[in-house]
Amino acid sequence: MSRPSLTTPIAGRLVDLMRRNGLKENAHITEQWAADALEVSRTPVRKAMLFLAEVGILDRVPNRGFYLARDAATLSGPELGVEEDVEQAAYFEIADDYVGGRFSGVFTAADISRRYRLTTRQADRVLARMEGEDLVRRKVGGRGWEFQHVMATVEAHDQSYRFRMIIEPAALLEQGYAADPAAFARHRAQQEALLRGDILLLPRAELFQVNASFHEMLVGCSGNQFLLDAVRRQNRLRRLIEYRHQLDRSRLARQAREHLHLLDLVEGGDFHKASEFLRTHLDKVRSLKTGAS
Repeated sequence: MSRPSLTTPIAGRLVDLMRRNGLKENAHITEQWAADALEVSRTPVRKAMLFLAEVGILDRVPNRGFYLARDAATLSGPELGVEEDVEQAAYFEIADDYVGGRFSGVFTAADISRRYRLTTRQADRVLARMEGEDLVRRKVGGRGWEFQHVMATVEAHDQSYRFRMIIEPAALLEQGYAADPAAFARHRAQQEALLRGDILLLPRAELFQVNASFHEMLVGCSGNQFLLDAVRRQNRLRRLIEYRHQLDRSRLARQAREHLHLLDLVEGGDFHKASEFLRTHLDKVRSLKTGAS
């Protein structure tokens, strides 16, 4: 796994600090103020502020510093609250334990309730959500639960990206490939929103879905159902391992800009260039997330 970065958690704490202080649009945010308030050194604070500027939460003015791009009260996001939803927290704790090899085999709702400090109803709702996402399934006869086959190793993650590097660029070269104007406009708006703060503000599950559905939409425009089914299966298999990577969101701005460039290439009719760019894009993400060359 790639080495975790402090940029995302410090950026989240800084946004929460600005909200608690009721700061308004154009408020001057200094490195020293942030470092003192968060009790960290100025170097990681500066990295966090540069990240916030990259995703549209701060404006960076040359020779003057950083300014809040909009009222801090508008910077709401489930992941930024001090008291995270209990069921949401348990969901991600279960996912992390499974990917980390700390939780496997057959289990019951009572096991989930006891291990993750949930009531019976909370455990049932968490399992229902995971079942709906094809992450777990009931054992035959209804006695207990087990995880579906999903990725839990770096090697499998790397192979998944290599598979996608074959399938997705090929979809753009399918005879009769045609962009769906409404779908392209919707996904363009979502990617642009990521660069206006959603990269940091969206909860992990929704952030994953935005980017996974982007790739499904691109492949779906090929009209080849077999290619689309293959991409959808990969997205289901990689969901849990991708959640772990979203703890560090500092690299996602570049990915969003590359997604927008892909839309430009396809809408411009340059399918061969778009195919080559998509393969390179997937390869760079693969390398960043798996550390494989």
